[in-house]
Amino acid sequence: MSTRETTGYGQFCPIAMASEVLCRRWTTLILREMLCGSTRFNELRRGLPRMSPALLSTRLRELEESGLIERRGDGGEAATGYHLTPAGQALRPVIVGMGEWGHRWIESSASLANLDPSLLMWDIRRNLRPEPMPPGRAVVQFRFKELPAGKNRWWLIVDAGEVDLCYSDPGFDVDLYVATDLRTMTAIWMGFASINGEVKARRVFLEGDPRLAGSVQDWLRYSPFATGSTAAE
Repeated sequence: MSTRETTGYGQFCPIAMASEVLCRRWTTLILREMLCGSTRFNELRRGLPRMSPALLSTRLRELEESGLIERRGDGGEAATGYHLTPAGQALRPVIVGMGEWGHRWIESSASLANLDPSLLMWDIRRNLRPEPMPPGRAVVQFRFKELPAGKNRWWLIVDAGEVDLCYSDPGFDVDLYVATDLRTMTAIWMGFASINGEVKARRVFLEGDPRLAGSVQDWLRYSPFATGSTAAE
């Protein structure tokens, strides 16, 4: 007898049956990561830093058994990536709708109680737009002044349209320093505040290349769920 048979709702209702698949802890967040483009196990872990590797493996196996994801080689490489099946891709409006609902109806104070620098910087990295940045390599260092050493500095390296994230000094000269606190940067990312507004309020400090600083509102993308919020001001 399968786990679903012993722990499911025992109802033929499609909502009940979908909930048996989707409402397990972390499952919708794994789907969020995959819809954002993560395919490798370590990429998924970067977006889910508080999830244990063992539990991630279990949930991936369950999603595969449910027909929502499949494993296959990426680009002819031997390494295996996880990819959404058509059934998994069909969940995009569901996951996006959950995000839009949460952004609109959950109090911002509740969202900002869950601060995580690694998740924040990973989200910033994968949503950054290189096009408005000056040509050539650009290195941006984020410093969260209230965090302890080892967690307070992060480097974004943009080169030839590729964006990389480092949590230790990559050894390149820094073109732009961004100094703030984690709560403020998270509020900006979530669309509860604009970076230009926070610079004017002296809660964010920019130092370095004036071209990078002047275009920060364009290349520093916000959460996909921030549409229509203060971030657009």
